Amino acid sequence: MINFAIVGLGNIGKRHAGHILNNRGARLAAVCDIDPRVQQHLPGATPFYTSLENMLARPDIDVVNICTPNYLHAPHTLSALYAGYHAVVEKPMALSTEECDLMIAAGRDTGKMIFAVKQNRYNPPVQAVKQLIDEQRLGKIFMIQVNCFWNRSAAYYAGSPWRGKKATDGGCLFTQFSHFVDILYYLNGDISSVSGMIDNFSHQDNTEFEDSGVFCMKAKNGALINFTFSTCAFQKNMEGSITILAEKGTVKIGGQYLNTIDYQCIQDMELPQINISAKENDYGLYKGSMSNHDQVVQNVIDVLENKAKMMTTAGDGRQVVGIIERMYAHAQG
Repeated sequence: MINFAIVGLGNIGKRHAGHILNNRGARLAAVCDIDPRVQQHLPGATPFYTSLENMLARPDIDVVNICTPNYLHAPHTLSALYAGYHAVVEKPMALSTEECDLMIAAGRDTGKMIFAVKQNRYNPPVQAVKQLIDEQRLGKIFMIQVNCFWNRSAAYYAGSPWRGKKATDGGCLFTQFSHFVDILYYLNGDISSVSGMIDNFSHQDNTEFEDSGVFCMKAKNGALINFTFSTCAFQKNMEGSITILAEKGTVKIGGQYLNTIDYQCIQDMELPQINISAKENDYGLYKGSMSNHDQVVQNVIDVLENKAKMMTTAGDGRQVVGIIERMYAHAQG
């Protein structure tokens, strides 16, 4: 039995709590949030704290799930590690590679593990294409097109004071679209060069950063990449897709959340038709990426109890943050 604690019981923290409570190999040992009203969302017997320091003094914790706003991921992870616990860190791992390096060093110093949450890696279409690439069934990858066309309304930004602020949120690539940067990295590796443009078309009143961007990149394996994103889609999320053109095949992972195989033409084979329509994270006012946090929790248990392979390492999380940093550094406003 692995004992989990959660810091931050907002939308994503509640999802973590639900999956921990529903996993027979897990126990929810404690929860911390600065707002005592969120305690109503927990079973009555769950110990609740408004002080992280007090919660981390408990002896019955193995893992702390960091589900707080972006800018708190690094300090809360460091607190958990130095208190003697492993850490599960929601996306983005941090808001800079410098913070990531501090976290990784703390894990090394304490002998504790950092699990970076990138739940879209578990999407069946992503896994199917990952296997194709790992088995070299696509041959050399020539081009990749990433499209992220979502909606974020004024109500979304009004819902939490940290959203939309550069120092606490970081920007669309950190908050909305870091999963797509991660899947790009997961499937095709790191990038070698980047240029792009960003603009804020319809969120000037509630954000300090862009709501749209277009980037041209070159991967270290030579593939050309076009990465286009926006939170200006009218009224609802429309598309989250990655299309790969390669020597021995073309395939598009599509849908709104990388949840379908939209088309394919692959030499000497065909992937099964995959269309998963009921697993997106639904937060009422908005919807997010696929809800695979049950598999995130299970992976933590498998790693700690059975020495299984970690799905997303701290090094992976740092790489994604590094790519985002380079994208912003080479963007013209």
